[in-house]
Amino acid sequence: MADEESYIGGAFFESLRRNNTKIREDRAASIAEDAQVIYKREVEDLSLQIKKLRREQENMLDLSPSTTDSLVLASDFNAKEYVAKDLDIAVRIRNLEIKLGLARDRYRHLFGGEV
Repeated sequence: MADEESYIGGAFFESLRRNNTKIREDRAASIAEDAQVIYKREVEDLSLQIKKLRREQENMLDLSPSTTDSLVLASDFNAKEYVAKDLDIAVRIRNLEIKLGLARDRYRHLFGGEV
């Protein structure tokens, strides 16, 4: 019975016995893992935004508003608005592609491996 009382074990006791190096390693691992997950999600979100914008740009080519048989009348089509919107989407795609490339490069540098 005396042996049982003198033995203290378990996760709490082991945590108290950790040295500075082990504590710092555990904290570093936790911080690095959190940052890596967030970075990976950001890269995935950028990829998804680019896909959605490309889809939107492609959908702009569909000039049949109600059915596949009808077409937008020339009088209803505003070329200036079409061009402005198409260019706006193209610039947004290009900016996101640049940001995505930078994010992938930084991910490789910070965490190793590919996203």
